[in-house]
Amino acid sequence: MKPTTAAPFAQMPLGVGGPEDSDLLGALRLHQVELETQNEELRSAQAALEASRDRYLDLYEHAPVGYLTLDAHGVIQAVNHTGETMLGWPRNRLLQRRFAGRILEADRDQWQQVFARLFRDGVAQECDVSLQRADGSHWQARLNCIRQPGEVPAIRLTLTDLTSGRLVESRLKLAASVFTHAREGIMITDAIGTIVEVNHAFSTITGYSRADVVGKDPRLLASGFTPAAQYVNLWDSLKRKHYWQGDLWNRRRNGELFAARQTITAILDAQGQPQHYVALFTDVTESHEHQRQLEYIAHYDPLTHLPNRVLLASRMHEAMALASSNGTQLAIAYLDLDGFKAINDEHGHEVGDRVLANVSRRMKQTLPEGCTLARLGGDEFVALIVDLDQVCDSALVLEQLLAAASDTVGIGTLKVALSASVGVSYYPQEGDISADQLLRQADQAMYQAKLAGKDRFHVFDAKNDQDMRGHNARLDRIDRAIRENELRLYYQPKVNLRTGEVVGAEALLRWQHPERGLLMPDDFLPLIESNPLSEVVGEWVLENALIQIADWQREGLLLPVSINVGARQLQRPDFVADLMDRLATHPDVEPRMLIIEILETSALEDIEGVSLTLSKCASLGVHFALDDFGTGYSSLSYLKRLPVAQLKIDQTFIHGMLDAPSDVSILQAILGLASAFGREVIAEGVNSPAQAAQLLQLGCEVAQGYGIAQPMPPSAIHDWIDRWSMDPRPCF
Repeated sequence: MKPTTAAPFAQMPLGVGGPEDSDLLGALRLHQVELETQNEELRSAQAALEASRDRYLDLYEHAPVGYLTLDAHGVIQAVNHTGETMLGWPRNRLLQRRFAGRILEADRDQWQQVFARLFRDGVAQECDVSLQRADGSHWQARLNCIRQPGEVPAIRLTLTDLTSGRLVESRLKLAASVFTHAREGIMITDAIGTIVEVNHAFSTITGYSRADVVGKDPRLLASGFTPAAQYVNLWDSLKRKHYWQGDLWNRRRNGELFAARQTITAILDAQGQPQHYVALFTDVTESHEHQRQLEYIAHYDPLTHLPNRVLLASRMHEAMALASSNGTQLAIAYLDLDGFKAINDEHGHEVGDRVLANVSRRMKQTLPEGCTLARLGGDEFVALIVDLDQVCDSALVLEQLLAAASDTVGIGTLKVALSASVGVSYYPQEGDISADQLLRQADQAMYQAKLAGKDRFHVFDAKNDQDMRGHNARLDRIDRAIRENELRLYYQPKVNLRTGEVVGAEALLRWQHPERGLLMPDDFLPLIESNPLSEVVGEWVLENALIQIADWQREGLLLPVSINVGARQLQRPDFVADLMDRLATHPDVEPRMLIIEILETSALEDIEGVSLTLSKCASLGVHFALDDFGTGYSSLSYLKRLPVAQLKIDQTFIHGMLDAPSDVSILQAILGLASAFGREVIAEGVNSPAQAAQLLQLGCEVAQGYGIAQPMPPSAIHDWIDRWSMDPRPCF
């Protein structure tokens, strides 16, 4: 280099030579400075070039799209970092491999055609294909391809990921399709409640077109039958929770009322303020009508259209509370038709039903306003007579009831004559008394009226009708029977009529009396029903049932056992704690193996307390059954609130189902209620193959009764199950 050749001159000592030498030396020095300046500029330019190259490579590597270079055979010659990431393969697995190998087979023909057109026409091409990553996942890519000029043909290809965009587009299309084709009516309003959009189902349900309602207030649907308080609750819920759900009564464009089950949701903006309201609703008018029919079936007798036990119990409680508060009295008249059975047997059930309907209509007409006539079943009725200033004020009404029952009844050309026996009890009395006890008093008095000659009424007198000394003596004897181990548990199997499977057994109490032999429950349990002794018996039954379950389990028999628990025992504050303690003493017995049966009347006496008790027991795994269902006093609301797993149909309906259409109707109603509330149904008192066949036809599969097996000692269960397994339906 020139600076190197000038160096010796630059090292010469000053003052050597003449003026010419001095000028030459200056020129050489100036030239050296110029060369150094040029070298500095060259180095700066080189650094700038390298920086530009780095920026280009960085832009290339990390561009928002993938870049690939393919040769004329479609082999990848270069790929940027973005392309490597999008393809899901490391660069060393991509270079020198055919790009077509990354395309799903279904799209390869399309790619080959695009590739061929590029080399044939030289025109840029675009296509969408599905690519496969190394992990096997697929994604949608758009390929933009251009042919690079030059001696060696090549293709520059860019990759764009379409997956997220298509997913958004698909979701938007799905949302629009759901809105358009949903079977629920959809209405969208702005923040002040003006309708901004509705779907097709809205128009179908309401009769209003989109043009009719957009820009209008939703109040145009109001019928005036929805309570104002419900709208207050609606807006309060939307303000507090931004959500409301319930039923509203609306009006269609043609003026017809309909019930809408509606859900309203507030759509909030970024500041948490309502921006829109979205209402979804369905027409549930038919469901409301069905519910009304179920309520009617649950509260009214289908033959006479009189209130049944359920509604009577409700009205008795209301009337007793009112009488206590306003100082009036009420009478319960228990009425049984004399001679009706003979008419039914001689002329058939159809004539008997027409007689009952006729007589009940006449008796109802004799009652003053505010009084109730109810049918309990068969030819038994109860009149609730209210607003009595004195007991004697009921005499006229009772005489009119007797007269209405004894008038001749004409059924076509047939003339039949009846009479009635009436038992009466009054409220209030000296001591506390429940509605159930009041009814039982009237029932006892009715039998006294029959014994006295019929066609009359008899008033219950607690002092004369109860022999306390004899009663207490009988209680003492039962107490001794417990202490001397004279009580026994017999077991009656429960079976599935359809499959023949033995699904459980009911524990039934017996008294092995030393002198009187084996006594049935009716011989002693009624004596202790309202006595603390009933709780002692209940505890004995619970403990011995658990012992028996454990014994059977050790013998290889897993058989759930149901026991009956009375109202007093169930309503004890320590019932749940006692049950837990007893289960703890039998750790081998799973709680689900124990089923507790309670009467409807037991639940009704303290619905809140009983419901809480049942819920606590259910959390332990113990199930409950509502016994004698259809004969008690519970309503649909009680049934909904009581967490029972099973309903046991009372045997009176089973016994009459083959001859009485009304009993079949009641069975159908009970099965409908059970299905609506998700309860299992068991029929008790099945005594014949015909009854079993009819129950199966109605949809009731689980049953017990003498036609299946009589209650038996626990030692006999194994042999009975073995025989039943060999011939699972001997009576069917």
